[in-house]
Amino acid sequence: MNRADDEPRHQARFQSLLVIEHATVMTPWLRLDDHSVWLQGGRITALAPTAELPPPANATCIAAEGLIATPGWLDLQCNGGCGHDFTHDPSSLWTVAARLPTHGVTAFLPTIITAAPEVVTHALAVWRAGPPSGWRGARPLGLHLEGPFLNPGKKGAHDPAFMRQPSLDAIAGWTPTNGVRLVTLAPELPGALAVTAALRDRGIVVSAGHSLASFDEAQAGFQAGVNMGTHLFNAMPTLQSRAPGLAGALLTTAGVVTGLIADGIHVHPALVRLAWQCKGSQDLALVTDAMAALGMPDGVYHLGGYEVTVAQQTARLADGTLAGSVLALDAALRNLAAFCGCSLHEALPTITSTPARLLGLDRPEASAAAGLPGALGSIRAGAAADLTLVTPQGEVVMTIVGGEIFKAAE
Repeated sequence: MNRADDEPRHQARFQSLLVIEHATVMTPWLRLDDHSVWLQGGRITALAPTAELPPPANATCIAAEGLIATPGWLDLQCNGGCGHDFTHDPSSLWTVAARLPTHGVTAFLPTIITAAPEVVTHALAVWRAGPPSGWRGARPLGLHLEGPFLNPGKKGAHDPAFMRQPSLDAIAGWTPTNGVRLVTLAPELPGALAVTAALRDRGIVVSAGHSLASFDEAQAGFQAGVNMGTHLFNAMPTLQSRAPGLAGALLTTAGVVTGLIADGIHVHPALVRLAWQCKGSQDLALVTDAMAALGMPDGVYHLGGYEVTVAQQTARLADGTLAGSVLALDAALRNLAAFCGCSLHEALPTITSTPARLLGLDRPEASAAAGLPGALGSIRAGAAADLTLVTPQGEVVMTIVGGEIFKAAE
């Protein structure tokens, strides 16, 4: 798929000048008080103190006194929401994407868990076909394929009947252009290192997860090109004094970004603090692992081929296994700050610049090749006009995707 095919998916329809005034801007590295951000044609066109940048008469202005303007938020692992499961019904990704901005999300990776090959083929075709006419919402940047190269010994809520050994034949046609942006695999499996190297050569992020890898096997994966870990502490061996395993390797290896579900259910708050202390905001990426029950009442939902019962903010299979989450990304950010005692400013890169850098979409040339109007993960001139406005407590007030405005969930 060429650049022209990509453009309708990401093209901004808001072409007039939009000005956010008197905001506290977190770029995310810098905090800039009483600043204005100008947005036009899908890009940020200016960033300056409000007093130095009066808007023209024809601009649409948003008074943001008392609010924080951040780069738009990215979720690297989202299985569904609003009653829809992407693996069960890949076409639902556009419905869910339309709702995600209410939680501050401007871009995400629809996640397909272990399934029959034809399910993956269909999901990739849905992504390549683009949204229906008139659609607006968070940008699906390509798929996260969580499987099928997983270890059945750490299957979690994945069906082992569809798991397979990694092979180069199995990944034929997997490229970012065709819709594959991130692949989770178990690096200890035969053939995994060769597949990892091939995927990385194509520009695909490779994440270690659903794995029984030892510390040394994990390190071999990193050497081959694994540059992420999928939901730290979950679906991997318990961290032990003489057997640190994959978790220990992720915690102690700089430059490997580690995904974390900060809902207080998947990971105890004390271990969230440990992850924060070991990885910091530059190597930690908050993810939701949200499933169909995101934004929905308790009940029974799908995750792939399984039925999942959701009660008291927890999603489980019939045998008690955790099966995704009902966590929204704004809640994850607030939880990280509460669990770790860090500020919103300190936590912000975990959902902005860090995931954007991991995907390579923090760079203008890579973003342009992906059909995006500008780089993601930062507020600066030339970057994509994707912003999230929050209160000082991290409550979402407004989200802007490509210059289009979405109000927060009621």
